[in-house]
Amino acid sequence: MNQIRKAALAITMTALSTIALAQQQQVTLVKSAKDKKVDVLIGGKPFTSFLYPDTLEKPVLYPLHAANGTVVTRSFPLDKRAGDATDHPHHIGLWFNYENLNGLDFWNNSYAIPAAKKSQYGWIRTDKVLETKNGTTGSLTYHANWTNQAKEVILEETTRFEFSGTGSQRVIDRITTLKAVMDAKFNDAKDGMLGLRLAHELQMPTKEDQKFTDDKGIVTIVKGGTDPLANGNYLTSAGKTGDAAWSTRGVWCLVYGKMGNDMISIAIIDHPQNPNYPTFWHARGYGLFAANPLGEKIFTNGKSEKNLTLKKGESVTFKYRIVIANAGEKLSADQLNTAAASFAKK
Repeated sequence: MNQIRKAALAITMTALSTIALAQQQQVTLVKSAKDKKVDVLIGGKPFTSFLYPDTLEKPVLYPLHAANGTVVTRSFPLDKRAGDATDHPHHIGLWFNYENLNGLDFWNNSYAIPAAKKSQYGWIRTDKVLETKNGTTGSLTYHANWTNQAKEVILEETTRFEFSGTGSQRVIDRITTLKAVMDAKFNDAKDGMLGLRLAHELQMPTKEDQKFTDDKGIVTIVKGGTDPLANGNYLTSAGKTGDAAWSTRGVWCLVYGKMGNDMISIAIIDHPQNPNYPTFWHARGYGLFAANPLGEKIFTNGKSEKNLTLKKGESVTFKYRIVIANAGEKLSADQLNTAAASFAKK
C-alpha cells in the first residue's frame, strides 16, 4: 500500500511540475543593432524593449506591459498618452542609476538640462549587447560605461536581465555588477538606484501640489487636483502603506491599482546580498517607485548615512526582482514573501 501511495504521489508531483512548466510562456528577444534596442516578447505579445540609443542618458526598459497588454509605465517623454504627467523627464520606464557618483548626477540627467550645466551630470553609455537567449526564461546581458561628459569612464557596468511570464504575470530579474575603473564614491543621496515611473492610474490620488528640489537646486512642481483616474497605493513588507511607505525599509514594496477593469500589481523585491539590505523605498505618490539603499541620510533625517566607496578594480553587485501581475486582485503579502524567499536563494 505504501509503495502504491508513493507511486501515486510521484505521478501527481510530475503532473504538477508539468502543469507549472506549461504555464510558463515562451520568451523571445528580437535585436535591432541599427535602432539600438532589443524587443522582448512573452507568449508572442510585447512585454518591453531594452533601449540604449545615444539620445538617451541611460539604458532603459520601456514601456512595460502587464500580461493582459496594459502598459503600466508612463508614456512621457518618449511617447504621448492623454492625461500622462510631463514632470521629471528623466523618469523613463525602468532604469538603474544614481544621483551622486564622484559628484556627478546620473539620475537627473535628461534632454532638459541646459548644455552649460551638462558637465555636472553623468552618462551611462551602453556599448555592447553581450548575449540574448530565448526560452521559458529569456535573458539579455549588456555592458555599459558610467562616464562624465568627456567620456572618461568611472564605472563599468555588466547587467543581466532574466525575463519570464505566465498568463497573468511578468517577472524581471535584474543583476547588475559595477566595477570601478577609477576610485568611485556613491555619496549618500535621495535619488537612486532602481527606478520605475508608473502609469497615471497607479499614481496615488491627491489634491495637493507637490514640490521637489534636486541636489542642483532645480525645482519640479507636480500639480495636484481632482483626478478621476489615479487610484494607486503602496504597501511594504513592513506594513507601511500610502505616503508612509516613503523613506522606510522593507524587503519588498508593492504598488497596486485598477487599470481599466483589471487590478494591476507591481512589486520590487530586494535581495539579501545587496548593500544596506533591506533597502529604503523612494516611493512617491505622483508615480516614482524606486529602491535606494544609499539614501540613508535623507531617509533618516540625518540620523545616519550610507556612502559606498569602491577602490579602482573593486566591484559591487545589485540584484532586484520586479513582478507585474494582473490576476483580478492585488498580490498578497504571503505571495510576495514567498517570491522574496525564492529570490533570496538566487
